[in-house]
Amino acid sequence: MQNALAITLAFILLLAFFGCASQQAGQQEKAIETGKTGDTMAKNNTSAAAGAKVAAKGDTVSVNYIGKLQDGTLFDTSIKEEAQKAGLPLRPSYEPLTFTVGAGQMIAGFDAGVVGMKEGEEKNVTLLPEQAYGEMQADAVVSIPIANIGNSENIKVGDVLSASSGARGTVVELNGTHAKIDFNHELAGKTLVFTIRMVGIKKEK
Repeated sequence: MQNALAITLAFILLLAFFGCASQQAGQQEKAIETGKTGDTMAKNNTSAAAGAKVAAKGDTVSVNYIGKLQDGTLFDTSIKEEAQKAGLPLRPSYEPLTFTVGAGQMIAGFDAGVVGMKEGEEKNVTLLPEQAYGEMQADAVVSIPIANIGNSENIKVGDVLSASSGARGTVVELNGTHAKIDFNHELAGKTLVFTIRMVGIKKEK
């Protein structure tokens, strides 16, 4: 924990003002998980054809997904119509998410959730924080002199800052001389509910 804090503080001096948009759940990070749609995704397909490919570690898979919080709020999806219905800011394009199972490209619970799925199958998964973005960490909230933040003239609460390391944090408090910045992921501490539909499986050779 102390090492993580030291690293954060080391990079914090290199922070540059990233933008004025408030950070919100559903912001594109690594599109991760999703909840369920009744219109755009088909119902659970448990009758996949005999001999259909089954996803396993090392396979490259493509999935459509909808991610929701426990209260039903949709935070991310690969389906444009669902994003529009939920009022999410639209991305330039929408297509199935492709990743290699077990390669660490996805959060642990999502990665594990696709193992054993067949092409055309749809399933719901519920991920506790430890399977997703972890619990909130108090030492991930740091106070930084505003003078150390580049282009900070118009900085305000809700702004997102980015360090050269790629770490991103949200300004949660300003007192005139210092900015308190929360480097926890915006979905940290939350249970996530996903619907995943397996679009395609490319077997490891």
